[in-house]
Amino acid sequence: MSNVRRIKTTDLELKDRLVAINRVTKVTKGGRTFTFSAIVVVGNEDGVVGYGLGKSNEVTTAITKGIEDAKKNLIKVPVINGTIPHDQLAEFGGAKVYISPASHGTGVKAGGAMRAVLESVGVKDCLAKSKGSSNPHNVVKATMEALSQMRDAKDVAFERGISMEKVFKG
Repeated sequence: MSNVRRIKTTDLELKDRLVAINRVTKVTKGGRTFTFSAIVVVGNEDGVVGYGLGKSNEVTTAITKGIEDAKKNLIKVPVINGTIPHDQLAEFGGAKVYISPASHGTGVKAGGAMRAVLESVGVKDCLAKSKGSSNPHNVVKATMEALSQMRDAKDVAFERGISMEKVFKG
């Protein structure tokens, strides 16, 4: 994650999406205790996205905590003409994700947890595949890992100290 560009939440119009709610049961001497965990993705649909996990005894409080946590973990992702700059493979835990750019009009071809992240970042056209674990927590983290590794041509040219034309020639 050397390519991560942290973003401050000031003056950003962030939209939140609930990815998953999990009910956790703890058996105690006095009976069963139910708590809830919620994983939430926030983004401005213009290249900024973050995810967060909230845990509480109530669903609404867990979602609120998840949103606050997501606002603390925002990253900037290069989105070019509604798609991503290049193919990317990433994994987290047992989840493996593959994201590929697509031509205009394709739409977001992705599963539930990946779709929430990609739409929050502002991707309109891409192909995505999730393999291995379908656990929403790991899929979201793997997708964020893949997006954080994205680099556009300007960044590559700047890092190498060459012009844009030389980047595309080879």
